[in-house]
Amino acid sequence: MIVANPLPEISVVIPAHNEADNLPQLVAEIEAAERVVGRPFEILIIDDQSDDATPAVLASLHARNPRVIHRRMKKQCGQSAALSAGFDVAMGSIVVTMDADLQNDPADIPKLLAEIDSGRADCAIGWRRDRKDPWSKLIISKIANKVRNWMTGESVRDTGCGLKAFRAECLEKIHRFNGMHRFFPTLVKMHGYRVAEAPVNHRPRTKGKTHYNIFNRFLRPMQDLMAVRWLQKRTLRYELIEERVATRA
Repeated sequence: MIVANPLPEISVVIPAHNEADNLPQLVAEIEAAERVVGRPFEILIIDDQSDDATPAVLASLHARNPRVIHRRMKKQCGQSAALSAGFDVAMGSIVVTMDADLQNDPADIPKLLAEIDSGRADCAIGWRRDRKDPWSKLIISKIANKVRNWMTGESVRDTGCGLKAFRAECLEKIHRFNGMHRFFPTLVKMHGYRVAEAPVNHRPRTKGKTHYNIFNRFLRPMQDLMAVRWLQKRTLRYELIEERVATRA
C-alpha cells in the first residue's frame, strides 16, 4: 500500500462517466508517471453520476492507494462541471487534466510538467500528432479547431486534447462555464499567463463508449465560442504599481 501524502505537489484531475473498465489501468499508468517525476501526486477522479461499476472500482482503487481520491456529482453535469469540481478540491500547486478513456497517455505527464518547470509557460497543453479516432471525428475536430483559432486569434494546434497542465493560480482566475474545457488556452491567456504546446501520444479507445456526437463536438461549441470572444474583449486586465515607501536615513 502507498502511504498517503497530505501535501501533493501535482493534482491529476479526471472527469469520469461510465469508465469502470478503464480506471484501474489509468491509475496504474499515472502512478508509473509519478515515479518518473519523483514528486507526490494525488489522483482526483470526479464521477459524473456513472451508472456502471465506476463507484465500486473507485472505492477499491482508493483502498489500495489513499492518494486516489474520488468524488461523485449529485447529478450528471458534464465534463466542464466535473473538471471545475476537481479544481475546487485539488491541493497541488500544479493541476494536470486528462480524460478517463485511456486515449491520453499518462507517460506524457512529465513532458508537460517540464514545460512549466522550465519557466517557459504557466500552462502546457498536449497536441495529438497522430490521432487514433474515426475519420468523422477527425474532420469535425479539424474544422472546429480552425474556426476557434480564427475567432479567438489563436494558433493552437489541438484545443480538444484533454491532457493539460496548469499552475494552480491560472485556474483561480479563469471564467468557468459549461464548455470551458474546450477553450482553456484562450481563457488562461486572457489573464496574462503563458501557454506552451507539446506533442503527445494518442491511443484508440478500446473499452467503453464515447460520450460525444456532432452536437456536443461542433454545434454547441460554436455557441460557446461567441461567449468566449465576448470575454476576450471585455475581460478586465490591469496591474497595480507597487508603491515604494521612502525610509529615513
